[in-house]
Amino acid sequence: MATNSILPPQAAFHHAVLRHLAQHPEGDRRRNIHEAIPDLMGLSEAQRTERLANLPHLRYRHRSGWGLSMLKAAGYVDNPTPGIWRITDRGRELLARYPDGFDEETGRRVIREGRRETQGEDASGGDGAADAGEAGMQQTPEERIDSALEEVRRAVAGELLEKIAQAPPVFFEELVLDLLHALGYGASDDDLERVGQAGDGGIDGVISLDKLGFERVCIQAKRWQGSVGRPEVQRFYGALAGRRARKGVFITTSTFTREAREFASQVADSIVLIDGARLTSLMIEHGVAVSHYRVVRLPRVDEDYFDAD
Repeated sequence: MATNSILPPQAAFHHAVLRHLAQHPEGDRRRNIHEAIPDLMGLSEAQRTERLANLPHLRYRHRSGWGLSMLKAAGYVDNPTPGIWRITDRGRELLARYPDGFDEETGRRVIREGRRETQGEDASGGDGAADAGEAGMQQTPEERIDSALEEVRRAVAGELLEKIAQAPPVFFEELVLDLLHALGYGASDDDLERVGQAGDGGIDGVISLDKLGFERVCIQAKRWQGSVGRPEVQRFYGALAGRRARKGVFITTSTFTREAREFASQVADSIVLIDGARLTSLMIEHGVAVSHYRVVRLPRVDEDYFDAD
C-alpha cells in the first residue's frame, strides 16, 4: 500500500543498517542501530519526526527495524545472542558489491536472492528480475495480503522473543500470567498467584480456576538457551502434586526436545507445552505486549444485492 512518506525507500534503510553494523564487528543493540540511522542517512528534521499514521511511533524506526528483520531472513545479518545484531560475511560481501547503496528494485532482488539461498524460498529458480513479478501474478490480491501479514507476524514474533530475552526473569513470569489471563484462565487478577521462590519445585505461578481454589493450574515459565529436555518436564510434572494441582502449563522461549514432547503426550491430560513460536503467536493473537494499529477493510461486490428479485 502506497504512503505519502517523505522518507527514503526501504532499500536505503537496508543499506544503512548494513553500513552501521559493518562499523561494529562485534555487533550492536537494536536501540543503538535505530538511534544511529538518522545521522547515517542524513535525514532531515521532518524525516526524523515523521510518524506512522494514527500512531506515535517514529516511521524511520519502523523502517530500520523492518530492515533488520528482512536482512536477517536473507542471511545478511544475524542475531547471535539476545539483543545483539551483527553483520555476516554475506552481508559484508553485499556491502562491498554495492558500497554506494542500491535502488528499490536492486534492494528487493538482493533480499529475495538471500532468502532463496538461506531458506530455500523460490527454490524453483527464475532469472531473478522476473521472480517477484511472476510470483505476484500467480497470487490473488487477497493472497498477497495474507503473505504480507504473515511476514509481519514473523518479524513481530522475532522481536518479541528478543525483548523477552533482555527483560528480567520476573518480567517473563508476569508476562506469562498476563497471557494466561488473556486466554481466559482465572476470573480476575486475584486468581493469579506468582510463586517463583526457592523450594517451589519449578513452579513459577498458580492460577485458580474457581473462587474456592479447588481447581488450580500450575505454570513454569523458563527462558531457555537450548531445547528443554524430558528431565525438566518430568520434574515439573512431579511438582504438580505438591501444589494440589492436576494441570500444568510449561512455557519456554525456546523449543522442546522430541523426548520431552513424547513424555508430555503420555500425560496430556495434565501438561501442556508451549514453545517460543506458539508463545509469540498467542501474544500476537490476544494482544499481550502487542498493539494492533491498522484495520484493513477489503471491499467485495455483494452478489446477493444484484441477484435479489
